[in-house]
Amino acid sequence: MISKSQIKLITSLRQKKYRDKTGLFVAEGPKVILELLKGGFELHGLFSSEVITRPKENHYQISEAELKKISFLSTANTALAVFTIPTAAPLNENGWVLALDAVRDPGNLGTLIRLCDWFGIRQLICSKDTADCYNPKVIQATMGSITRVSVHYVELTDYLQKTTLPGFGACMEGTNVYKKTWPREGILVLGNEANGISGPVMKLLQEQVTIPQFGVKQETESLNVATAGAILLSEVRRSTGK
Repeated sequence: MISKSQIKLITSLRQKKYRDKTGLFVAEGPKVILELLKGGFELHGLFSSEVITRPKENHYQISEAELKKISFLSTANTALAVFTIPTAAPLNENGWVLALDAVRDPGNLGTLIRLCDWFGIRQLICSKDTADCYNPKVIQATMGSITRVSVHYVELTDYLQKTTLPGFGACMEGTNVYKKTWPREGILVLGNEANGISGPVMKLLQEQVTIPQFGVKQETESLNVATAGAILLSEVRRSTGK
């Protein structure tokens, strides 16, 4: 049985202002939940309609109908959990860092966090107008990678002015990514889905890089930001060998 106060709390966490106020976020599905538990995230409450591997405390067995009331998914999963938002680890600039300038789509952000995990990028820097990494859609898209990538929200121009790492911006024009030799350390910056990297941020970068288009008609306007991120991170790792 789930109480009205629990339903009210969980449904409020759809909005960032309540996630900020309570310090809580929602994750859905046994796989994602177990990844978060494995990663040491503090469990506030687990609600499931079937038996799953779970902690002994803060667990509530509920019906499928009750789960549908609190689920943020179009088709409810078998489990939903509320976790405490952890304190971000100190920023460590060793190696490569990915930075996002106003990436707004939660699905794109979640995929980029997962890509950071895949390519061994431990630090993700986000401008303050980038989507919230604890948005339920972002958490779902990360598939647990949020436990292995440290996400920091900063004034991006201030950060780029202070860092000693060279910055490289993904743009429609610039150095061909397939012909570039990348340094051992640096910051790869990806821009907004519609407008790309903002002017003030671009001025602080050392170089623009581009993914060339090979299509015969070349009528495709641009690549999805997460797709571009995957290609660029793959090239960085191939070039540097680590």
